[in-house]
Amino acid sequence: MNEIMNTDVKNTLGNYPDWAQNKLLFIRELILEVASEINGTPEVEETLKWGEPSYLTKQGSTIRMDWKKAAPTQYALYFNCNTRLIETFREVFQDQFKYEGNRAIVFDKEDDIPIRDLKRCIETALTYKERKHLPLLGI
Repeated sequence: MNEIMNTDVKNTLGNYPDWAQNKLLFIRELILEVASEINGTPEVEETLKWGEPSYLTKQGSTIRMDWKKAAPTQYALYFNCNTRLIETFREVFQDQFKYEGNRAIVFDKEDDIPIRDLKRCIETALTYKERKHLPLLGI
């Protein structure tokens, strides 16, 4: 597991329930793994945006993740609502994921994560600026 260098991110994740912390740490590893597999991708910046652990690259769109007390059995990956990301994910992956408007993929505590498809979503977000002109973002 990649060590969390940003203390704000580390503290935020540490405040989640254990189950949510484990799920989000797994997703964090997926994000870092996908980024390492993309040719020419600079390092992923790990920071807090809107109080949520966030991951961004120069050629991509920010991915945020969070667990909220208002929905205690769910956690989510958030994408910029001004992009075509969620719209495209809905079209390509259809009911493979649960969506929240045009901004998030939402998981329930007991959901199995469709890893291969989620990795495609992550890759698309991390390279969004290079893909935004492509039909279905090149997925």
